[in-house]
Amino acid sequence: MCEEDIIRYCAPTLAGMKTGSLFACCYPCKALLREEVRSLNRRLAGKGLRVLPLSFKNNRALLYVFRPDMLKQSLHNSLACRLLEQRGYPCGNPDRCIIRLMEQLRAAPEFPHEIGLFLGYPPEDVKGFIEQRALHCKCTGWWKVYGDQKEAEQIFERYKRCTDCYLRNWQRGKSLEALTVSLPDKSRP
Repeated sequence: MCEEDIIRYCAPTLAGMKTGSLFACCYPCKALLREEVRSLNRRLAGKGLRVLPLSFKNNRALLYVFRPDMLKQSLHNSLACRLLEQRGYPCGNPDRCIIRLMEQLRAAPEFPHEIGLFLGYPPEDVKGFIEQRALHCKCTGWWKVYGDQKEAEQIFERYKRCTDCYLRNWQRGKSLEALTVSLPDKSRP
């Protein structure tokens, strides 16, 4: 996995603006990828960030880069909880919710669209996406918007500026650790 991909797909999460990000990466050996993930977690855990491989298929892994404290807040929302509970998630426990998400990615016939809640997308937009089957949205950016279009467009612009800035700084030699904003993970002792 390359650091440029982490920065390209996860900059708003690295900056502490977004709960989580996903990206797929190729791997030649699952054990090697797991070691790279462990190394990333050692480097970034002190900044309140975690990296988990959610699924493996055809030498591609789906990696989840997230902030556990922000995830706890995102999943605490009453609409988010209802959406998750309807799909068999144990809403009061973010770690168990992630395990359930991994099970859904492995076994469900469709991609689990509730994954947007794990990325910090507005619950009303996740609900709209599920109910509308991805049709009839107001606009599309980092996600499909069914709720507050103006607010979403402002967020999309902030995420774009953040990503552009992070890529520029990384290309100028700033390390991944230097680019990652420190938000201590309060869920760990």
